[in-house]
Amino acid sequence: MAEVEHNYAARVSVTESAAERVQTLIKMEGKPNMMLRLGVSGGGCSGFSYGISLDDKVGDDDRMFSEFGITLVVDQTSLDMLDGSVVDYVEDLAGSSFQIKNPNATSTCGCGSSFSV
Repeated sequence: MAEVEHNYAARVSVTESAAERVQTLIKMEGKPNMMLRLGVSGGGCSGFSYGISLDDKVGDDDRMFSEFGITLVVDQTSLDMLDGSVVDYVEDLAGSSFQIKNPNATSTCGCGSSFSV
């Protein structure tokens, strides 16, 4: 496994709420080596869409960030569009979900799952 990057120039972080939810999901999966993977792909109503998953593999172009007891993995291409972003987990009357606060997004769709830069 690649080393966790602590001083990498580009950075993505998670809130304590998101980390707690990830820890719960990892326990439910029964695989303690799982990490939160965040990525960007082309598509969605605004041009790019976010992808969030649990993963236990790290690629050569992945960057890892450790915070609140979890590891967040982002591939280098996605990191360029996600620099400065924060992954949050929100529970409200409309439901619960992971939300990405991306300072690089010039617009987002109504559901918050896609964006443009």
